[in-house]
Amino acid sequence: VQLQAYGGGLVQPGGSLRLRCLLSGFTADYYALGWFRQAPGEEREGVSCISMSNGRTTYADSAEGRFTISKDNAKNTAYLQINTLKPEDTAVYYCAADFGRSWCGLGLDEYDYWGQGTQVTVSS
Repeated sequence: VQLQAYGGGLVQPGGSLRLRCLLSGFTADYYALGWFRQAPGEEREGVSCISMSNGRTTYADSAEGRFTISKDNAKNTAYLQINTLKPEDTAVYYCAADFGRSWCGLGLDEYDYWGQGTQVTVSS
């Protein structure tokens, strides 16, 4: 199983980014896809997750309103749209997957497979 995160970059405050997570090397109908981030000197934290079977989503309190998670099962891809970016959103963003369930959560230990991360830097 491989996960590859794309779409990070340097963005000015107030800008937007759309991160992508491409999954490959698996066969499953029920799995969860989560987005996490880790800022310098901070612990990794859950941002949002989606059930790839039924589309149910969960957001961290810090992500409500500005973050939108979505999926395209045909492309084995999940997305994280981030609007109105703030300097405190600066972090490495990771996607992760866990197979065999139709619900998702934001606990790091719930996920067995992780991508390499994509850097998001919000600065003027």
